[in-house]
Amino acid sequence: MDQNDLRAIVTVLAFLTFIGIVLWAWSGRRRAAFDEAANLPFAEDETHSPNLSPAGRRGETR
Repeated sequence: MDQNDLRAIVTVLAFLTFIGIVLWAWSGRRRAAFDEAANLPFAEDETHSPNLSPAGRRGETR
């Protein structure tokens, strides 16, 4: 077995891994989890407070 055979084997394994990831990502069982993750940027952050006092901002002290 020479170096070109090893390269071909690695290429085929990488392609099969890619196909496996695509099938996993598009499976119906994962759809709800991916939909929830896709909406995370639009969810309100309960810990965010827009009315911080000047002392509450990072790097500022009184």
